[in-house]
Amino acid sequence: MRPGAARVVLTGAGGGIGRAIAQALLGAGAAVLLVGRTPRALEALARGLQESVAASGDDVAPNWHAADLTDPAAFPALAEAAAGWDANVLINAAGVPAFGALEKLPAAQLEAVLQVNLLAPMRLAQALLPWFKCLPRAQIINIGSALGRLGMPGYSVYCASKFGLRGFSEALRRELAGGPVKVQYLGPRSTRTAFNSAEVEAYNRATGARSDSPETVAAALLQLLDDESAERFLGFPERVAVRVNGLAPAALDGAFASHRRSLAQPAPPAPAASDARP
Repeated sequence: MRPGAARVVLTGAGGGIGRAIAQALLGAGAAVLLVGRTPRALEALARGLQESVAASGDDVAPNWHAADLTDPAAFPALAEAAAGWDANVLINAAGVPAFGALEKLPAAQLEAVLQVNLLAPMRLAQALLPWFKCLPRAQIINIGSALGRLGMPGYSVYCASKFGLRGFSEALRRELAGGPVKVQYLGPRSTRTAFNSAEVEAYNRATGARSDSPETVAAALLQLLDDESAERFLGFPERVAVRVNGLAPAALDGAFASHRRSLAQPAPPAPAASDARP
């Protein structure tokens, strides 16, 4: 679908990737319904995005809808608002992180990761499908991760959520084949946003992990929206690794020795208050 014809419901709009996607969509002529938890933050985000896009010569004002994606009761109201707004694209970009050895992760964090990263996209897609099936064409794009196809030490819970999201996307794509609704999956690699904790940054440096800007992810999202490919992973060597892992996962087990060693290292000290980023 051409961005100019897209009316996009975007969850996770206030995150680093979400904001970059919103700005790219608005700049390409799409209409955007920003979804987040806090009305005041969404209103400020919408105002900032409008000013940013207007400065580049466009005049597209985003709308917003506050919803707590951990609350099952939020999805019918969000779907109703999206249908009333004539949405034809859903982008599930909301996500929460989980990093560390499994035995050290709080049980509440396990549940939160699965609620937001996996159950919320499933529930929202389910709620919107009756409306989307009435349209000439519609798209559901799930923002996952390269870790949705590549298990990595330190990310067992996060990988579980993203493996599930990729499997859900694949199965739903096949379930809806031949109809008006396309289902797609975008798998970024590590992205330079506040999503990454100090521990993750240290781990990435120790293991030589490469990363992309959120603008790179947003550009890939626009391309995926336009060409309607089933799925796309970003970055080298990640694109190769996910293919090899899909064919012979045990063959890559030995490649993660440095990751296991880095995971066993003590966490770096927290930055002093004067060094904290705003």
